[in-house]
Amino acid sequence: MEEYGKILLIAMPFFLLLIVIEKVYGYFKGVDHAPMMDSISSISSGMTNAVKDALGLSIAIISYEWMVSHLAIIHIEATILTYVIAFFVIDFYGYWGHRWAHQINFFWNKHAIHHSSEEFNLACALRQPISSFVNLFTFLLLPAALFGVPSTVIAILLPIHLFLQFWYHTRYIGKLGFLEKFMVTPSHHRVHHAINPEYMDKNHGQIFIFWDKWFGTFQEELDSVPPVFGITRPAHTWNPIKINFQHLWLLIKDAYHAENWKDKFTIWFKPTGWRPKDFDEKYPVDKITDVYRFDKYGNQHSQLLMYWSLVQLFTTLGLISYLFGNIGTIGLPNIFVYGLFIFLTVYSYTELMDTRKLSIFWEGLRFIFSMGILYFYGDWFGMSTFLSFSNVLLIIYFTLSLLMSSYFVFVEFKNTQNKLSYDN
Repeated sequence: MEEYGKILLIAMPFFLLLIVIEKVYGYFKGVDHAPMMDSISSISSGMTNAVKDALGLSIAIISYEWMVSHLAIIHIEATILTYVIAFFVIDFYGYWGHRWAHQINFFWNKHAIHHSSEEFNLACALRQPISSFVNLFTFLLLPAALFGVPSTVIAILLPIHLFLQFWYHTRYIGKLGFLEKFMVTPSHHRVHHAINPEYMDKNHGQIFIFWDKWFGTFQEELDSVPPVFGITRPAHTWNPIKINFQHLWLLIKDAYHAENWKDKFTIWFKPTGWRPKDFDEKYPVDKITDVYRFDKYGNQHSQLLMYWSLVQLFTTLGLISYLFGNIGTIGLPNIFVYGLFIFLTVYSYTELMDTRKLSIFWEGLRFIFSMGILYFYGDWFGMSTFLSFSNVLLIIYFTLSLLMSSYFVFVEFKNTQNKLSYDN
């Protein structure tokens, strides 16, 4: 936990800097592909995923360490060649895990969050799942385990492999010539994120594109078909925690309504999007039928709400940075209390971003929770050791946050609703 927290503490500022650079570049180009609310939602999703991973809230049915211990034919030392071989094995594992996440109904739930943005930018790369509590695909690392690649090599390469997938989530980089033949590029990944019929379920590679070319899932980006981004069943929310479980909730409801036991069981393993016969008529869900004609979500919000959401984002990033930098000293079980607070925080301010009146309930609950933490521990998990007046600052912030939410819900949202009613 502690080591991974330190890695994230180093990586987060780097990712944020690149996101800001992309935003500034788009501003000067006069084409903004990173709307503020969408980016805040994406980064918030990344924060929840990072907290989940740092706290170790996921398990593998078969761990790589177990496979090495029980199945290795030989054992090799951690040389440069070992790292190279392991990297290719991890990418093979990533291709098939990624492909199955797109093609099997149940597995799509953990991946839908990554595709939920209706934009394509560096921030959307951070839309990573919190719903993947169990890793079912570790067995795909079997080739490395058979050759006895040390588990430390895999543990080092896995986060590096993930971080290397960040850069190609952008619309500002065109095709890259020779690199297009063997590497995943922004052009390849734009195809992957697109919902155009020509592009659906293509280019699952993560670092190397030749897996797609070998296994029949490659599609080049076409000049005549501009990619349209998102998911065909739109999320209609900025709340990443809700998005993480939307598809699962639909599957649960469909399995409940299914009239025969075969459908109740097989719906989980059918191709993504499959529903029992006539369910689209009996239990309709919003679905994009024309990818070139649909309204993007969340364009109606005030400037004040956008700026306040930005304040909440950076304040939460600061609180998460403190958690990652002090996991060892905060200790168990306190880190899980901290993690629950972060999840409640993200849920609260993204509900406010959705202009939902119920967001005041979540903000009130967060306020009570935060005051309880300060009362029970005497300070914010030892923060007063580093900053003597931290308690005062935090009380001011939590109070201001509750007041701002109250203003938006009881004044701004109410006035907006009245205006819409009058206009209609």
